[in-house]
Amino acid sequence: MAKKVGNRQMKTLVCTECNEENYRTPRNVKTSERLEENKYCPRCRKHTVHKEKK
Repeated sequence: MAKKVGNRQMKTLVCTECNEENYRTPRNVKTSERLEENKYCPRCRKHTVHKEKK
């Protein structure tokens, strides 16, 4: 069984245009700001802004 390492957790990234959950990425939980990245969305077929799911 995998154990939790430090303050990092897997977070889901959601496309801002179609609301599709496309990516899971590790993130430090102690930082206060939400993760926001420009990634490719296969449903939209273009690069869009992906934000961390609540």
